[in-house]
Formats: sequence, structure tokens, C-alpha cells
Amino acid sequence: MREPPRPGMVLYVGAAASVQFGGGRAMLFRVTRVCQLPTYHGWCWLTGYSLDEHGDAVQRREIFVQLAGLRPVPPRR
Repeated sequence: MREPPRPGMVLYVGAAASVQFGGGRAMLFRVTRVCQLPTYHGWCWLTGYSLDEHGDAVQRREIFVQLAGLRPVPPRR
């Protein structure tokens, strides 16, 4: 991604977004808020929920990630 995600988007967050999500720690994440405070170029703070395999919210989280490593997940039909 080049631009910050929008609230409501679901993202795949893995090692490309931040080393803390490498290995078995990758997750699906639903964005609720994008912090507007300046950070390092290409990085952003996101608030939202980690999702389980059914798309249900499991845990509220705040994460610091590289935009280039985020992968949008298409909506389920």
C-alpha cells in the first residue's frame, strides 16, 4: 500500500509490515482508526481488531507497521 488504509478495511499483516508479525504471528486486522501524527516515512500507527478465521474480532490492538508491507484482503461474499 502507498496510502494509509481507511477505517473498515481488512488487512493481512505479516513480516513484510513489521518483523513482529513474522512466522506464526501474522494476522488479519480490521482497521478502526489511522493515527494522523507524523511517524517515520512509510510507517503508520493503526488501531483496530485482530480477526479470527471467521472474520470475527478477537482482540483490540494498536500496531506500528510499514505501509508497503500491508496487504488488503478482499471482502467476503
